Amino acid sequence: MIYKGKQKIWSDYQKEIPDDHWFYVRSCIRQNFFPASEVTFLRILRDELGKDIYETPHHTTCGGIAYHQECIPQETQMTIIARQFALMTEAGYENYACSCITSFGLYCETLETWHEMPEVLDRIRENLWKACRREFNIPKYLAHSSDLVYKFRDEIADRAKYKLVNKDTGEPLKVVEHIGCHYAKMFPSKGVGGAEYPYVLVGMAERWGGNVIDYPERRHCCGYGFRQYHVKANRGYSISNTHKKFESMEPYHPDFIVTNCPGCPYFLDRWQYVIAEQTGKTYGGNGYGIPVLTYEEMAGLVLGYDPWDLGMQTHQIAVEPLLDKIGVKYDESKKYEGTGGKPLPEPEFPMNIRCC
Repeated sequence: MIYKGKQKIWSDYQKEIPDDHWFYVRSCIRQNFFPASEVTFLRILRDELGKDIYETPHHTTCGGIAYHQECIPQETQMTIIARQFALMTEAGYENYACSCITSFGLYCETLETWHEMPEVLDRIRENLWKACRREFNIPKYLAHSSDLVYKFRDEIADRAKYKLVNKDTGEPLKVVEHIGCHYAKMFPSKGVGGAEYPYVLVGMAERWGGNVIDYPERRHCCGYGFRQYHVKANRGYSISNTHKKFESMEPYHPDFIVTNCPGCPYFLDRWQYVIAEQTGKTYGGNGYGIPVLTYEEMAGLVLGYDPWDLGMQTHQIAVEPLLDKIGVKYDESKKYEGTGGKPLPEPEFPMNIRCC
């Protein structure tokens, strides 16, 4: 009886994700933090799997950061989203996929609001027409881009060059998965597995050979929190949140962390450097930190893509120990080589955390 009840609850948090024909929108901050991840997503979906993924140069921010910091009202933010849906409609698509977790949460909030209050939808349609003479259809299906990589995890596994396995011991790598708060906490039914047991990253990591570890602060915020970080005086709250997570996962000795949010990999990566500079403590082995990957980077490594093409040289925490553990081939001399062989500026090395 209890088992059947659990099965019923689990079935309520599954998503029927269409196979093809997606209108894809990038994230404003991911393009700055980890720009190669979105390129990798398109490479995997288009080149590896032959999917129709369309994007437009006319796309803009969803307005999420301004909205969550109470800089713009909700109807302004909804009108910005309506314009995105208009671009989708004009391009002839019905399935909408976004790269940003904040955007995904806002799209869910907007669609739920319009469903419950049709009069708000009418006002937004009027606002959009007055602003730019555009009309829109509501997406037939909304997904986060990690949902698509999750959906095709078996196809990616079939093409895999590497597994998430220690090449020397044959043991699965210990993986910490971190889900962005706006993926399922706001609307649990919109994320694979709901808020407490989201499966979107777990499904990828386990299918590709890794072992996902549990720890007390697994669902704790990464520390970004918008006003926790964007207001400089509040940044102590941000790093305190992140520090709490690292202290909680430390006893389990994870090999790497994987996330599906723009801000989470940035803060889980960068705050390790800050904590090391402030306290002298590091959380990885031999004085290194714990590498933090986006799900596209994790998929790209499995498929055998060059880690520097994946943009992993932009990480604060060194990725080479992880690459060596998996057995990924890479050319250290090309780590800071830009387009056409032009050398990129190399970062200064920190004092209390090791870098390769």
